[in-house]
Amino acid sequence: MEILYVLLPVSVLLVLAILAILGWAVNSGQFEDIEQEGIRILSDESQKVEDNVERHQI
Repeated sequence: MEILYVLLPVSVLLVLAILAILGWAVNSGQFEDIEQEGIRILSDESQKVEDNVERHQI
């Protein structure tokens, strides 16, 4: 029974910390443009790398 006196405040502090981190992420713009990240992943990175290599070889 005494463990509840430790676990309850620790769990409340954990929930508050999670909410604070979520609030910071929302307010700092972490979720502003979610679709752009999906497009960025699908873009052709190999073409960009080849272009950079060609520029440096000249």
